[in-house]
Amino acid sequence: MGTMNFPLSFWDLSMWLAVTAIILLITSELISPYYGKTNLLINKKRLRNIALITATLFLITVAVKIATIIINPSS
Repeated sequence: MGTMNFPLSFWDLSMWLAVTAIILLITSELISPYYGKTNLLINKKRLRNIALITATLFLITVAVKIATIIINPSS
């Protein structure tokens, strides 16, 4: 059998990280501590930290692409 390719490219992953980071950062700033009328407490600090980690991962993917362009300018 042939090898199975991962359906997402490096840039698809980078774009997904960027969009996810933006959504999480906006959500962490706009939500109230309580979601709806339930007693489910949303930890805004934890949500914001996850958003910042996701944004950092996105920036790492950008740095990898820039390094690739500098090292191998022909591709």
